[in-house]
Amino acid sequence: MVEFKLPDVGEGMHEGEIIKWLIKEGESVTQDQPIVEVQTDKVNAELTAPATGVVKKILFTEGDIVEVGTTIFTIQEENDSSVPETFVIEKEPPVMQPADVKVNSEDITSKPHLEAARVLATPYVRQMAREMKVDIQQVKGSGPAGRIIESDLQQFIENNQFKQVNDNNNDNNILQDAAPIETVQEKVMEKGLEERILLKGIRKKIAEHMVKSVSTIPHVTHVDELEMDRLKELKDQLKTYSDNKDIKLTFLPFFVKAIVIALKEFKTLNASIDEKTNEMVLKNYYHIGIATNTNDGLIVPVIKNADQKTIFQLADEIRQMAIQAREGKLSLEQITGSTFTISNVGPIGGLHATPIINYPEAAILALHKMEPRMVVRDLEGVIRLMMNMSLSFDHRLIDGVTAVRFTNRIKELLENPILLVVEMR
Repeated sequence: MVEFKLPDVGEGMHEGEIIKWLIKEGESVTQDQPIVEVQTDKVNAELTAPATGVVKKILFTEGDIVEVGTTIFTIQEENDSSVPETFVIEKEPPVMQPADVKVNSEDITSKPHLEAARVLATPYVRQMAREMKVDIQQVKGSGPAGRIIESDLQQFIENNQFKQVNDNNNDNNILQDAAPIETVQEKVMEKGLEERILLKGIRKKIAEHMVKSVSTIPHVTHVDELEMDRLKELKDQLKTYSDNKDIKLTFLPFFVKAIVIALKEFKTLNASIDEKTNEMVLKNYYHIGIATNTNDGLIVPVIKNADQKTIFQLADEIRQMAIQAREGKLSLEQITGSTFTISNVGPIGGLHATPIINYPEAAILALHKMEPRMVVRDLEGVIRLMMNMSLSFDHRLIDGVTAVRFTNRIKELLENPILLVVEMR
């Protein structure tokens, strides 16, 4: 008895919906015959029989949602009286073939076509075989049930075990001996089209951190825009005063202040989840990370207790820490403990993005380029200095409504910067 478990046919899928059964219990089936149509969030797949025999049991009905790895039907093989065995496809998705296609030798112009149709391989692998000019019938599969996978084609070529089809042959498609074909990678490397650099150091840590964030946190990104005219006027008015203090005043300190005020009102944005205890941790301290680009990668210096510092103090600390980050002089204390992160890509450009949350934080705000745009105010078209901002947030902690209200509050404070003074505490 063969138990067929729902395989992963969508590159990391967790479940699929049974769309249509193509057979009934008690029907005889042959190996590779289409059995059931399954829909995932990425693909619609037609799963085929792993063996020839009789369908003994269909365990789910159309419309059911089934988790990957769950047995969905069983087949009693011919002359099989043994205990049930499990048939699982772990990596390679099953062959997808139209259910209404009937193999008829009269309709097939050559024997290789008929034989290739019986080979277990995905459409992607079949296409790769054609591009490599490999007769897929000659390849031995190492996947489940003898399925041919990508590495089998590569191994087949490297071992020079194939014969190249002569396009000038008659309908018998006589196979001729062929010289070894170098791998695609060897060709690319020989032409100098690729350069390989070991992923290590800070870049390796960044990669690991990003994978951890995306694989753990369900990201959602909300994009909005705000007028910067009044804030620019205030910044320009303060320029002489900041110059006298030898402080380079940018827009970023104002954003830090506005964000801190909003975080105090929307506490789930300044939070995290303790995975071990399954608890939401609301933080009453405000350590703001400032994503900084360096030659070694993205470093996030942390402004500790940002709510307790003035605009000028924030401006000076942000500048000093950016210099230290680029010189590689930041201490561990200076790059850990952030509760919320800002990614200011405005000086580089871009309208919006989907920034990745700095795990285990609950949200990150990306600031984009500032530019004059035509907008409508009081039913009239006017030019305003506009900027987009993108908020990615943890949907386990934060609902969409809360995220929008949070960015609305930031907009209110920055579009009317006098409120920053009123709200500071």
